[in-house]
Amino acid sequence: MFEAVEELIGEHADLEKRLADPAVHADQANARRLGKRYAELTPVVGAYHDWKRTGDDIATARELAADDPDFAAEVKELETRREELTERLRLLLVPRDPSDDKDVILEVKAGEGGEESALFAGDLLRMYLRYAERQGWKTEIIEANESDLGGYKDVQVAVKAKTTAEPGQGVWARLKYEGGVHRVQRVPATESQGRIHTSAAGVLVLPEAEDVDVEINPNDLRIDVYRSSGPGGQSVNTTDSAVRITHVPTGIVVSCQNEKSQLQNKEQALRILRARLLAAAQEEAEREASDARRSQVRTVDRSERVRTYNFPENRISDHRVGFKAYNLDQVLDGDLDAVVQACVDADSAAKLAAAQ
Repeated sequence: MFEAVEELIGEHADLEKRLADPAVHADQANARRLGKRYAELTPVVGAYHDWKRTGDDIATARELAADDPDFAAEVKELETRREELTERLRLLLVPRDPSDDKDVILEVKAGEGGEESALFAGDLLRMYLRYAERQGWKTEIIEANESDLGGYKDVQVAVKAKTTAEPGQGVWARLKYEGGVHRVQRVPATESQGRIHTSAAGVLVLPEAEDVDVEINPNDLRIDVYRSSGPGGQSVNTTDSAVRITHVPTGIVVSCQNEKSQLQNKEQALRILRARLLAAAQEEAEREASDARRSQVRTVDRSERVRTYNFPENRISDHRVGFKAYNLDQVLDGDLDAVVQACVDADSAAKLAAAQ
């Protein structure tokens, strides 16, 4: 069992030697790539050594138990520990999403339900901002289109890790399960009869692309500038600072008007465009993949209605994995870990089943 780990141990040892060489760090990009792979392999190597050592301890304890029955209890404890380590190692060997350590651009858009949907979109935005704060991540509102009552018709926010995250704890690794249609059931602020309404908002989560991930040919872009609309400062509504970028080959259109200068809006729009192009390329690759690969990523299918927020019952339900809890108020305050972990566990189980 786990014969393939021996090869990974050799790779881990080789990486350790290379990273100890000062010459390697002259190329920062290469050093980061090696450091990332080293960090991915370290938990696997550690778990494997623990697993192997526990096997040796079991053999020793059995020999001692043959002469002294008092060691029988220790054998059982070690066997339980061995089973736990076996499961942990199996999970660590599940193929990882190559984007797991990436930062993300998260978009929330009002859907069915008019003004109530926009207010719910605002609730979702605050939930993600507070969750990011709990995780120690940085957030930056890139573009926001507010509604009349203080909600959001649509809003885009960049979420970034402040430090290198442990495997499986990166921003994309935790937030990628949020994509989809989120449904709310509550009495809207605009409802005078006290009736419960159902409305929805859409969430799109994109791994933020680096320049090396996506190459954009400037000749493929059509860039239009126009006067910003909505509330703003001295120059926002009086100059052509807003930017609309159309990627002609794909038809993807991105607009930005929150910044005061045309150059800043162009840079922000290009960030969003890169992320969308990267997501489109990944989705195309997934469509061309085998049925097994598609089953592995089914829990992050953005087309699914993923979650319901029921205010009268204080209930949160994730329909993909059967998760249900009655702490909606805490979840909306950023306590998302249990919901996210349920999705992570379901995704890992699907990948393990596909690998067998």
